[in-house]
Amino acid sequence: MGYKSDLKQLLKPYYWVNILLSVSYVISKRTGLICEFLFPNADCELDSRETEILFFLIIVVMLRTRKAGSVTMVNYLSSSFVYTKIANLILWLYADIRYGLPFGALLILVGLLLPEPSYSGPELITYFRGTQILDEELKHHKGTTWLVCLYAAWHPACVTFAPVFAELSASYSLDNLKYPEAAARFRVQDGPTSRQLPTLMLFSEGRETMRRPQADHTGKLQKFLFSKDNLKAAFDIDGLYAECKTKLAAKKKIEKTE
Repeated sequence: MGYKSDLKQLLKPYYWVNILLSVSYVISKRTGLICEFLFPNADCELDSRETEILFFLIIVVMLRTRKAGSVTMVNYLSSSFVYTKIANLILWLYADIRYGLPFGALLILVGLLLPEPSYSGPELITYFRGTQILDEELKHHKGTTWLVCLYAAWHPACVTFAPVFAELSASYSLDNLKYPEAAARFRVQDGPTSRQLPTLMLFSEGRETMRRPQADHTGKLQKFLFSKDNLKAAFDIDGLYAECKTKLAAKKKIEKTE
């Protein structure tokens, strides 16, 4: 996603509303008229406790967005919104509980009415809603190579990865090379703090041959950044595509001669 696409994405209500919520306290405290109205008996400056909360927020956002594999401005914002809004809730409660409670209710309301926009670009993905259907496909179409993504729609890292996976599916699609999404299985933890989401697995001849992220010999999960270039290199997608294309052409040639 390019710079212009990022700016276009930011025009959607979800992003600018959440940006306003994320900076609401600082703007209110640093804007003279608003501060005098909301805090008539206080200085319009951030005190030491408020500054500590903001510095802690910056550190948390930097760490979490990096772990989520954020690679664009929109990705960073999406990954940071939950932390910035919680920090603002704490600041509003710290300043005055009469402001904090309505702000908390506003966060819930916005979350219900403005869910994060899902990817809507070009894709050639087969969606499976259950593992039974996937298992049947693997058994009945063993000549097909599948790149399977296990994900949760509410997980920030999965939302970040969705456009990358869709772009790959549109660029590398053959009748015998497919990119489906399936329900979580195959020993993948799906909790809110899971580091296994998303998980990408390669199936060939009906068997799993590779996955990312993967565990090392000690069982520790190895970090993997789900960027387009990393995926192409890790799974050798160009080579896989060429191999499947050759096999498909040979199969069609045989069918014509019969």
